[in-house]
Amino acid sequence: MLINRKKTYMNYLYLIIPIVIIFFAGIRIVRPTQRGLIERLGKYHNFAKPGFHWIIPIIDRLYMVNVTEQMVDAQPQEIITNDNLNASVDAQVYFRVKDDEESVKGSTYNVNNFKWQIVNLARTTLRNIIGTLTLKSANSERGKINAELYKTLHTETMTWGIEIVRTELKEIDPPKDVQDTMNKVVKAENEKIAAIDSATAAETVADGVKRAKIKEAEGYKQSKILHAEGEAEAIRLVNEAADKYFVGNAQLLRKLEAMETSLEKNSKIVIPTGSELVNIICEMAGIIPLDRKQKEQ
Repeated sequence: MLINRKKTYMNYLYLIIPIVIIFFAGIRIVRPTQRGLIERLGKYHNFAKPGFHWIIPIIDRLYMVNVTEQMVDAQPQEIITNDNLNASVDAQVYFRVKDDEESVKGSTYNVNNFKWQIVNLARTTLRNIIGTLTLKSANSERGKINAELYKTLHTETMTWGIEIVRTELKEIDPPKDVQDTMNKVVKAENEKIAAIDSATAAETVADGVKRAKIKEAEGYKQSKILHAEGEAEAIRLVNEAADKYFVGNAQLLRKLEAMETSLEKNSKIVIPTGSELVNIICEMAGIIPLDRKQKEQ
């Protein structure tokens, strides 16, 4: 009896253990950054959102798809520009798989290895765009190149369930000899600008000195004019005084001036007796002529 029970327990155990193994083997956990596609016997069965899922081992299969933003590098490539120069061009493409069921299915069933496809599509598009531009215009129109690259990738990947977030043109490097020549041109331009600025500064300084000289000359001129006007005013006042106080005695005044000049040179002067000039000189010296003195007595 005990032997039969033991056999029965063993039979149950043999049945439970495979079931437990199969159960744990079918457990799948989908993270929030992922979406899943469950296939049953090679045919799409259902869509797996984040959380716990159980599939039938061997019969079912779960394919995980990353729905976060990703980046692929288009890798540097030599592109011949419109002016027949070889430019090394590199770009980066940022994208993500949309998290809805149709988009996740499209990224898996509508394209084989979408990352590799995006890289090659970006390289081909860059060749087509930059091949129509000169090296100089390609460097100055990076925004336009990024916009055209984004537009092309966005259009071509619509059926893949892919959203192109943005594209970044990393570099457009010319050959080394061309780069050296361009650097020399830029250096020459900078030196030219510096020389122009220096000449402008020198011209400004010279103009300032010129204006200062003009101001100084105008000041000197004005001082001379004022001085001359002062002398003219003095002469005018002297003339007015002469007209007022020496009316009719101009000739006598002239004689006094002549005598003053002669006395300064120690010259001898003969003055006739009884001359009016003698009386004036005597009055200036405080001496009263004899005839006048007698009359006063």
